Amino acid sequence: MNQPLRYGIKLASALAALLVVLTACGGGNGKGGDASPASSNAAASPQASAGEAPSSSSSEKVTIEYWQYEFPAKVELIDELIQEFQTLHPNITVKQTNFPYDQYSQKVATLVPAGKGPDVINLYYGWLPQYVASGYLQPLPEDAFPPAQIESDYYPLVSAAKLDGAYYAIPTAVRTLALFYNKDLFAKAQIAEPPTTWEELVDAAKKLTEKDDKGQFVVEGFAWEPGAQLHHWFRDGLLPQAGAQDLSDDRRKVLWDETPAGLEAFQYLLDFAITHKTGINGFYNDDINAFKTGHAAINIDGSFRLGALKNDAPDLVYGIAPLPSYKEKSAPASFWANAIPKNVQDAKLEAAKEFLKFLTSKEVQEKWVERVGELPAQKAVGSQDKYVNDEKLGPFIRQLDNSKAHFFIDENQERTLIVNATNEVLLNNVPVEQAFKDLVAKTQKIYDDYWAKQDKK
Repeated sequence: MNQPLRYGIKLASALAALLVVLTACGGGNGKGGDASPASSNAAASPQASAGEAPSSSSSEKVTIEYWQYEFPAKVELIDELIQEFQTLHPNITVKQTNFPYDQYSQKVATLVPAGKGPDVINLYYGWLPQYVASGYLQPLPEDAFPPAQIESDYYPLVSAAKLDGAYYAIPTAVRTLALFYNKDLFAKAQIAEPPTTWEELVDAAKKLTEKDDKGQFVVEGFAWEPGAQLHHWFRDGLLPQAGAQDLSDDRRKVLWDETPAGLEAFQYLLDFAITHKTGINGFYNDDINAFKTGHAAINIDGSFRLGALKNDAPDLVYGIAPLPSYKEKSAPASFWANAIPKNVQDAKLEAAKEFLKFLTSKEVQEKWVERVGELPAQKAVGSQDKYVNDEKLGPFIRQLDNSKAHFFIDENQERTLIVNATNEVLLNNVPVEQAFKDLVAKTQKIYDDYWAKQDKK
C-alpha cells in the first residue's frame, strides 16, 4: 500500500477508540483474528539466523519485557524461544507478560503512555493506526529493518504496517483465508473436486445443502457468517476479484462503488443467504462450530483454524483449497506483528532490536508454522517445498503472492457496518443496492472523521 500522512491525535480521544478496537478484534477465535544493534556485523538483515553467535556488541546487562495476550500455543512457544534467545544473547533477559484478551486494551492504554509497558509488544495489524495516532509506537529502526529489504523479503500484505513511509511493526507469521471443505459431504453429493470459480462455488453449495421437511437446515452448503471471516472475504477477496478497488492510494477514499463491480461483489456475498439459500447466520451457533460438527460442507476460514480442528474435531475428514476466483485472483490476509513502544531507548532499544530480529528469523518462522499453524511472513521461508506441497498449508501459501490486507481505521466498526448492511437486506427487506450505498457512505465517514483529525495536527 502507499503511504499515508504521519499519524497523531490527542491521547484522550484515541484511548476510547482504541478500547473499542482492541476488545473486538483478533483473539483466540480467529475473528480479528497474527531483531541487533547497529554496530553488530551480523544483524542488519530481518532474516538474521536464530543460530548466529551471541552478540558481543555490549557487555551491559539489560532486561526487556515482551507483551502478548493469552493465546496458549503462542505463550508456550515464546517461553521456549526466550530461552533460546537468552543463550545466544547472555546479556539480555526477556520477560514475557500476558493478559487475558479482554484486559489487554486497558493495560496498553494505561501503562504504555506512562512508560511502564513493554519493550516489545505483539499487536494485530488492524490496530496500528490507532496505536500510532495515540503515540504508543516508534517506527522500526531502519538500521535493523530497512524498508526496502522488508518489501523485498516479505509477502505484499506486510505493507499494511507502513504508515507515512515508515514500518511500525514486523510479523513473524501471517494469515490468509482459504476454502475448507468436508470431504465426506462432497462424496455424498458426488462432487469430485472443490470449486475453483464463483459459479462453481454456487453450484456446489446448492448441491451440498440439506434441509428437513420444515425447510430448516440440516447441512449448510456454504457456512454464511459475515461477522466471522466473510467481511474480510468481501473486502480483499470478492471486491478485487470482481475488478473493484478497496481504497485510494492515499487510503482516504473508499472506492467500492466507483464501478459496478463493487455492488456485484456485495450481491454475490448476499445471494448465498437470500437467493441460493445455502446458509444462514448463526446456524449451529457459528460457522466454525457448524463446520467442525459436520453441519456445514464449505467454510471460508484461516490457516489459524488448522490447530483447533486437529484438537476439537480429530475425526473430521476435510480438505483445503484456494479461494474460488472470478475475473482476478485475490485472497484476504492479516497478521499479528511485533512493535517497539515509543519510549523504549538506549540499551533497551538495542535489546529490543535483537529480539525482533530473532523472532523474524527463518528458524523461528518455521517453528511458528509447526506450533501455531500460522504461515511464514517471508517469501523465502514460505516458498519452501515442505510448505507449498503440504496438503493443508499449501493452498494458503500459494495465495500469499495475491494476498491483500485491508487498511483498517477501526476494524470493529468496519466489520460491524458490513454485518449491519447484510442484516438490513435479510431482516428489514432493504434493497441490496440501497444497503450497499449506505454501507459505502458509512464506511467513508469513518475514514473522513479519522483523516480530519490527522489533518488538524
